[in-house]
Amino acid sequence: MSKSSSSLKGYVGTYTKGDSVGIYSFTLNTEIPEIKDVQVAAELGNPTYLTISKDNQYLYSVIKDGDKGGVAAYSISDQGELHLLNSQLTEGASPCHVSIDNEKNYVVTANYHKGTVELYPVNKENGSVSPSSSTVQHEGFGPNKDRQEKPHVHYSGFTPDEKYIAVIDLGIDKLITYANNDGVLEEVSTLSVQPGSGPRHLEFHPNGKHAYLMTELSSEVITLSYDSESGTFEEIQSLSTIPADFTENNQGSAIHVTTDGRFVYVSNRGHNSIAVFSVNQESGELTFIEHTSTEGDWPRDFELDPSERFVVASNQESGNLVLYTRDETTGKLTLIQSDISVPFPVCVKFLND
Repeated sequence: MSKSSSSLKGYVGTYTKGDSVGIYSFTLNTEIPEIKDVQVAAELGNPTYLTISKDNQYLYSVIKDGDKGGVAAYSISDQGELHLLNSQLTEGASPCHVSIDNEKNYVVTANYHKGTVELYPVNKENGSVSPSSSTVQHEGFGPNKDRQEKPHVHYSGFTPDEKYIAVIDLGIDKLITYANNDGVLEEVSTLSVQPGSGPRHLEFHPNGKHAYLMTELSSEVITLSYDSESGTFEEIQSLSTIPADFTENNQGSAIHVTTDGRFVYVSNRGHNSIAVFSVNQESGELTFIEHTSTEGDWPRDFELDPSERFVVASNQESGNLVLYTRDETTGKLTLIQSDISVPFPVCVKFLND
């Protein structure tokens, strides 16, 4: 899908409670601009996180089915319709995050409740997922007795060169790098962050030399340097994502970096905002620009559209998507639309350009 297209297809993963039945799709008209045509794209349990293959052929979702959890694979039609290929389920809680590599060789999931990372080979012929080829069980705990009583793996994604898989564990305050050795995960290095910070999600700068880590419990964005040869990370800077005088409950959630590497955006649940930061292109360090209200409650996620002229945020508890235009020079967001109803939205993804 080209950046010049005036109609962009997006998908929303949800918690299937209340009126929600699964994955929803929508259309972003970039000329008006507005989001419309919200409809059910696939019925499945708790598809809270989605990922789409680089070539837009397949969508992979975490899935809950009774007392089992795992990953579901869908093909994407030319019209954007989803068709179930298969799913792989195991006993216990479902994962909370899923990623796929650019060559569509492997899907990797993070399981918050189990404290595990799982690797699934992908069938090259049809995009279906094979049974897990490797599972790593994390061990340990953190100082926050309510949230860090055991490992809670919250993110697993491929490094820019896909040489490694970076995994974040909120429960033990660690960023762990793994190598994929023919379908077997092998630990390469570990970075421990501030105890009790509760790291949640990671995004790389397009230069491949820096990465940005969002913490959930301390509401901070941590700037990291990354060595692509060794797969190691080092902490450079840490900044709060909420105002100093905000004392109510806040939990950091999503983080995204623009493809030009100039801006970092993060979402705050509780403060109910998106924080905008500019990036120093030499050091990778961040400077705070502004907070923008998410016009709802508990912004679990947000996403930049393929043109990066727009941002769509999802408010889980108020059940609405919010559309902003993005100033590509200043990074600032301007509200366009906030009344797009989707029940318990969690994850937003667009088809790639």
